Amino acid sequence: MSVEFLTLAEHRLAYQRQVGDAGKAGVIFLSGFASDMEGTKAVFLNDYCAARNIGYVRFDYRGCGQSSGVFTDGTIGGWLEDTLAVFDQLTTGPQIIVGSSMGGWLGLLVTQLRPERFKAFIGVAAAPDFTEILVWEKLTAVQRAALLREGEIREDGAHAPMTLKLIEEGRHHLIMNKPLRVPCPMRLLQGRLDSEVPWDYAHKIAAHVAQEDVRVMVVENGDHRLSTPDDLALLGRVVGEFF
Repeated sequence: MSVEFLTLAEHRLAYQRQVGDAGKAGVIFLSGFASDMEGTKAVFLNDYCAARNIGYVRFDYRGCGQSSGVFTDGTIGGWLEDTLAVFDQLTTGPQIIVGSSMGGWLGLLVTQLRPERFKAFIGVAAAPDFTEILVWEKLTAVQRAALLREGEIREDGAHAPMTLKLIEEGRHHLIMNKPLRVPCPMRLLQGRLDSEVPWDYAHKIAAHVAQEDVRVMVVENGDHRLSTPDDLALLGRVVGEFF
């Protein structure tokens, strides 16, 4: 399947799309921070959906992968605009959003803006509000001073810098500070050995949701990526629940 491009006002978003059975819901994958549509879970879902004649879309946010733009210019609001453009222009009918890490935050934001279009939301180490709760609030005084002075900071082992712009703009999109009405069933997959998103974060998300059909599945040996063959098989079973 070839890469195509969706042209926005200032960016070209790379995407891949396969058309499925019109009688089935589609699946759209939202990747995590500094990731792209060639990640293990994105590719797995591509093959999973192709084998079952399910419509599927994966794409790169601005500044990521094959899309235009500079990564360090990225913000939650900008990446949300990208997600909404893809959702509105490249999908039809009910959708199952699979959001990985930061993609879980973006996916939950989209449920608030397009509630009538959702069949299910699946979070994989979902990290809503991560810029505030998992980054800013965890920084030491020295790290905060460096971030304020330099405009970005690279955490130990991180493969991409965290910018002050990202953190400050992210405060306009926080959702963990109030009850969240999600218009569809929710499934939250979380690794107990996740070193980036604490394993109990999924339970905190569930506690904020005004929705009875919510299930948290903790993978005992799972890390943040949840990309082992067993992890992917679990993801496939969860997606399959809605077909």
